[in-house]
Amino acid sequence: MRKTLAVLAVSAPLFAMEITGAGATFPQPLYQRWAYEFEKATGYKVNYQGIGSGGGIRQITNRTVDFGASDAPLTPEELEKNKLLQFPTVIGAVVVTYNVPELGKRVLNLDSKAVCDIYLGKITKWNDPYLQSINPGVRLPDRDIVVVHRSDGSGTSFIFTTWLSQTCPEWKEKVGAGTAVNWPTGIGAKGNPGVTNYVKRSEGGIGYVEYIYAKENNLPMARIKNSAGHWVEPSPKTMQAAAAGAKWDPSKHFYEVLVNQPGKDSYPIAGATFILLAKDQPERSKKATTFFRWAFEKGDNTALQLHYVPLPKKVKEEIFKYWQQHGVNP
Repeated sequence: MRKTLAVLAVSAPLFAMEITGAGATFPQPLYQRWAYEFEKATGYKVNYQGIGSGGGIRQITNRTVDFGASDAPLTPEELEKNKLLQFPTVIGAVVVTYNVPELGKRVLNLDSKAVCDIYLGKITKWNDPYLQSINPGVRLPDRDIVVVHRSDGSGTSFIFTTWLSQTCPEWKEKVGAGTAVNWPTGIGAKGNPGVTNYVKRSEGGIGYVEYIYAKENNLPMARIKNSAGHWVEPSPKTMQAAAAGAKWDPSKHFYEVLVNQPGKDSYPIAGATFILLAKDQPERSKKATTFFRWAFEKGDNTALQLHYVPLPKKVKEEIFKYWQQHGVNP
């Protein structure tokens, strides 16, 4: 890596001084921390804007940034059509968070039926009999549920709605999965920060956000029933369990969805977050891979501090080979 940075130092005009990226808010805290540490180490600035995965896909497709970021991986066909490359960076989780003052920080059980019925508008009260049945011994209040969802194109929504589509037939039939869907009920908020803040200030609120946003705001996170029938709390350990069986195939541009992975400890709403590069602009893409190579080699501790799960070493090595193969190795 020293050699790469030495090359950068003597060829700054080629690389320009600033690397630009935009997209997912899921990894935004990490990318901005990595950018700060990268600039301290190298003098090169990374400007990353969290505008949602849909915005990141649009900006890299329009070639207005050096890299786009999306939690919804693009299919090999979509990538080929838009002359894009794709690789994962870290693994995280989408959590269901809520603000029910009567419960304090008590952790609730919520299975896919409960979440599905809440987001379909069929369960409207916190003391609904079904919610009570999966939370024995907990006195649930007679309080309206305030449903909050994303208003922007979102990879967090993609992961969440993919999970619902795989586990709730009615959701699959009526709503489906995607970065943006026609929500049957609820209030829209922009980005993970927007949903977090709306839930935080709305008594009775429920929303879905990336793990770090609930963690940093000291909001409770529901235990979710996984495909093995176990109630699992989101944590780096249960995210890692979900990612253990992932098949990262470079020939498919690492396309992989991590919801409902097998294993008793697997958290069922896990997901990787991805970087998109322009295949036809290799010099701009090399700027981005310079940053991410540094992050892969120097940034794992930061990722862990911010509650993300770093990629295994063998996956990083496959990514380096993939960059080499496509002419974007820094």
